[in-house]
Amino acid sequence: MGTLYLVRHGQASFGADDYDQLSALGRRQSVRLGEYLRGKGLTFDAVLTGTLRRHAQTWDGIAEGAALDLKPVLWPGLNEYDSHAVIAAVHPLPLEKPDSPELYRHHFRLLRDGLAQWMAGVVSPKGMPDYVDFVRGVTSALDHVRQTYTGNVLMVSSGGPIATAVGHILGTPAETTIELNMRIRNSALTEFAFTPKRHMLLTYNTLPHLDHADYKDWVSYA
Repeated sequence: MGTLYLVRHGQASFGADDYDQLSALGRRQSVRLGEYLRGKGLTFDAVLTGTLRRHAQTWDGIAEGAALDLKPVLWPGLNEYDSHAVIAAVHPLPLEKPDSPELYRHHFRLLRDGLAQWMAGVVSPKGMPDYVDFVRGVTSALDHVRQTYTGNVLMVSSGGPIATAVGHILGTPAETTIELNMRIRNSALTEFAFTPKRHMLLTYNTLPHLDHADYKDWVSYA
């Protein structure tokens, strides 16, 4: 039986013109996660990542902290949905940058609504696949892991694909999958045990590498 470690990327640049870039904190989170994995003595048969910049930067930080020298398998199906396109599908008017608690909450209310409608097939966000194809991109990565490896595998992705993977394994309704997505923290670990036939959830959204008073200010969500 193998173990799949799914990692959400470190803190990105929420509210900036280019979200797809780790912040200085996101970089530190990633290196610290690598240090934790090294301290646990974990080795990996393979690493899969999405093709977004924040995925590559998170893997680079993990690899540095863990002293790993593995070439990642790039898997586009692990890329995040386009949150701007999802929101625009239900709110076509321009939005102010979410630079206050009120605007931040408004942003995520619209995102929840847009995700629910996209998942139900009500809206088709511009430039995005339909939800069935998005799920297929995630499950294809899970299938590849089951069919190819037997030991530890690391997967670096985003909140949407990781929540989708958990929802797929547990058979959750769309509303639950959305809430899983909204709760996942930066650099969080989710663990699946796997056999050639199936995946089984072991843990979700944990931060063991930040479980110390020295890192209490390192926990983030965006």
